[in-house]
Amino acid sequence: MSGRELWADSKLRAAWARQDWPVVLRRYRYLAGFSQQHLGELIGLTQGTVSLIERGRRQITSTTVVARIVEGMQVPTELGGVAHDRALSEWGPDPELRDRLAHGQPTGRTDLRTAERIARVLAEHRRTEDEVGGRVLWPVVRSQLDAVTQLIPDASGAAADRLMLLAAEHAHWLSWVAWQEQKPGPALAWIDVAHGWAVDGGHTDMSSWAYRIRSYYSLQYGDPVRALRTAEAARTQPGRLSPAAEAAATHTACMAAAAVGERDRAMRLSETALELALQTPAEEERPGWLYFLTPVRARLDAADAAAACQRWADAADGFREALPKLKGYPRDYAHYQARLADVERRA
Repeated sequence: MSGRELWADSKLRAAWARQDWPVVLRRYRYLAGFSQQHLGELIGLTQGTVSLIERGRRQITSTTVVARIVEGMQVPTELGGVAHDRALSEWGPDPELRDRLAHGQPTGRTDLRTAERIARVLAEHRRTEDEVGGRVLWPVVRSQLDAVTQLIPDASGAAADRLMLLAAEHAHWLSWVAWQEQKPGPALAWIDVAHGWAVDGGHTDMSSWAYRIRSYYSLQYGDPVRALRTAEAARTQPGRLSPAAEAAATHTACMAAAAVGERDRAMRLSETALELALQTPAEEERPGWLYFLTPVRARLDAADAAAACQRWADAADGFREALPKLKGYPRDYAHYQARLADVERRA
């Protein structure tokens, strides 16, 4: 595995974003299978100095040393330029990002290898967010988005459209993390940016998903009427939705309908959502951000819908059926086990 490939590891990238040098060196050595002596030779330090840094006994303050680390450990461009002093309070999107994407269609050529690598890394971030935390990965994903948008002005046609989608996926991730950090304003700003870029690039699934996320935010904020309106818009985007994207939007419409008291409508929507989700059991058949929508998750969504409609016995049956298949996901298992206990009390 090359040095650059090692940087697909989300824990390594997160440590770099924090400038947590002990973790950076230890994690890199672990992934590469290097000794302290070997790593020291790469970055121009003695084995003893590497040991002191890894034990937190010596700090890295020299820009020269950082430059040697960047070169020797083959730190990717989008991480080498991270503004480490950027405060996490800067949650909203930068106007410069919009300026770049506004010029995304001139005739030009760009090397998409960097974009494809960033896309693979983002996929890993999605899967490891629960483990390392979105806040930790925030500056990493911001820098990745910056790298993607810098490719836009030199792209055209299908390449530019592909980059638009990748930028939208990053903006969606940033929106979700901002929401989890209880920053609704920036969360809405990012999801609006994601929707605009998805529309510009002609990506119906992502534009639908952005509306679906807005609907979820409205529902969580206690505005089910607006949530239902937005979820229905997500289901009826211009162009053909994939079954998985339509399933996600339909389930959100179902939950909003239940919240406004339209339970019969909600159950019809739930049945439709389940049918659509079961059409794409293979992960490669779904958009990357819907990797989690497996048949088991779809049945759990149906059980949640039954609970929202106060069909407690149906909800309990659904949770019982799906729970054994979540044994490999302890956090999710605990969540749905608590959901099962709650509906059983109400049944």
